[in-house]
Amino acid sequence: MSEPVNASNADLPLTVPFRVATLSAHRPTSFSVEPDAETQALVAALLGISAVRGMAFRGEIRPLGKRDFELEGRLAATVVQPCSITLTPVTTRIEETVTRRYLADYAMPEGEEVEVPEDDSEPLPEVIDAGAVAVEALALALPLYPRAAGAELTEAAFGPPGAAPLGDADVKPFAGLADLRRRMGGDPDASDDP
Repeated sequence: MSEPVNASNADLPLTVPFRVATLSAHRPTSFSVEPDAETQALVAALLGISAVRGMAFRGEIRPLGKRDFELEGRLAATVVQPCSITLTPVTTRIEETVTRRYLADYAMPEGEEVEVPEDDSEPLPEVIDAGAVAVEALALALPLYPRAAGAELTEAAFGPPGAAPLGDADVKPFAGLADLRRRMGGDPDASDDP
């Protein structure tokens, strides 16, 4: 059974690397990534969130054919982020199945505009880092706009002192046309259909 490589990447707060050359070509290699509180705090700082708690990533790296490998694992973590409206802390439980395929003959798409493949295939590296995959998967699973219970967007009104503030409806590109139509005697709710 292959053991994690005793090496660290100074840029990553969590690294559990496995050298591909030492992975079994016949049996899966199990891994368990359970960072301590200090490492979870470093992961939270890297991701720009308030906290990461209870993070665990367990799974295996399996051989696929003669030279390819697949990493599959279950990521679980509790994250705390500021609400996108009120900035109050929002706690979210994340549980994701993560799969990455590493292909020896993977060809990078070429051209100015290329489509990203829908699967999680990538070139076979010299080292498969289960810790780096866990951090990447956590980053992708974070809610984009966490919202505290009861938090709602309200209309914003802005203007210089002494002037009437502009509301959301005032700055819409066609808001003035509806007002012009009303002033000219047109019915803004009437349909143009016969």
